[in-house]
Amino acid sequence: MRILHTADIHFGQNIYQHYDRLDEHIHFFKQLQKWIETYSPDALIISGDIYDVAQPAASVWSAFNAEIVELRRKFPSLSIILIAGNHDSASRIESHSKVWDIAGVTMIGTPPPILNVAQEGWEERYVVRLTSGFVIAVPYTSGERTDTMLHLQEYVESINTEDLPIVMTGHLAAIGSDIEGHDPEIGNLRPVAVEKFGTSYDYLALGHIHKSQTLGYAQVFDEKPHNYASPVARYSGSVLHVSENENYPHSVSLVDIDSHRGEVTVRQLKVDQLRHFVTLPKDKAKPFAKAKEAIAYLKKYVKNNDKEYIRLRMSKNADIPADFNSSVYDIIDKSGKDIRYNPRMIFVSPEDDLISEPKRNQSPMDMEEIKQMTDPREFVKKTSGEYPGLTEDELDDLFREVEEYMKNIDEENQEFPEQ
Repeated sequence: MRILHTADIHFGQNIYQHYDRLDEHIHFFKQLQKWIETYSPDALIISGDIYDVAQPAASVWSAFNAEIVELRRKFPSLSIILIAGNHDSASRIESHSKVWDIAGVTMIGTPPPILNVAQEGWEERYVVRLTSGFVIAVPYTSGERTDTMLHLQEYVESINTEDLPIVMTGHLAAIGSDIEGHDPEIGNLRPVAVEKFGTSYDYLALGHIHKSQTLGYAQVFDEKPHNYASPVARYSGSVLHVSENENYPHSVSLVDIDSHRGEVTVRQLKVDQLRHFVTLPKDKAKPFAKAKEAIAYLKKYVKNNDKEYIRLRMSKNADIPADFNSSVYDIIDKSGKDIRYNPRMIFVSPEDDLISEPKRNQSPMDMEEIKQMTDPREFVKKTSGEYPGLTEDELDDLFREVEEYMKNIDEENQEFPEQ
């Protein structure tokens, strides 16, 4: 059995509030088509966070649908399996699933039912049968459903009379995973021990963590095949650098499974990024001491570079004029280059070279605190008194995550009410 495993596409992401990344995603899908043509996998598995937000614009839905339709046309024998992640609207994806079934694409949005209220035969919805094996597909759930995952493995074992490989996919956080570059609060990370997922699968195709990694093994990035004994749990990682803190290669996992409880071979196919994130000046020991110094540097830099995301490292003592960011945008606009600017500068203390504003991979505020707040005055007091580095962009991100978190819970409660 051979699969291509990817996740965390975040299709439709707008970065720094207004930069559309559609061309970067299209660039990725072109690579995906080449890999499918070259390696002829039995299935393509996308393990959640298909979209960046739960309510993407109609143009975003249309563009993503076009990419999946193109894959379906070019590779009619390929099984395409997608599950909802925490960034996706479970109900929306589920509502589209019956139409996609006609096209031979499996989309699963809503999570499995609670076992004690499940109706007979519910398992078939979450099991995809291939000629070469089985795929158990479990989308993101706001609560732990390891009992459901164990039950689905038992169910597949009972019908797997030919001892074919078993793949399971899910969107969740595993204890011990490397969350470098990933905000531990944004995304509602609640880690679960991988041992709780069972051992009847051969390959667990995970999404949620953006750094590619095979759990329990040393992390090595290369494009050589690596062999493991079944079962193997792996994050394919996000397809793009979702933020400047993801300073590592991104890839798609090509997975071969020789037999059930046999050997699993994983090869990482590196994604060519259309744009990269750059912090200026590149010499970390020398932040810009003055605004004029940064402006002079940028005028020279944009002449020799294109298709980049840039942010600036400034001395904490630098005097930044009110129109500084406007001047930067003017330089970029006049150059005609595709340079995309992050107005949130990094301020470095000249004494100890420490970053004075909160790093993106450190939460500036505890999500649980926000969920408990009911009085806006309390929130303002908190942010001004304890989080002086909190910016308007971070506030927008935090409130969006809370809204998506509550929406996911509401959808699950409506779909499978407690009894």
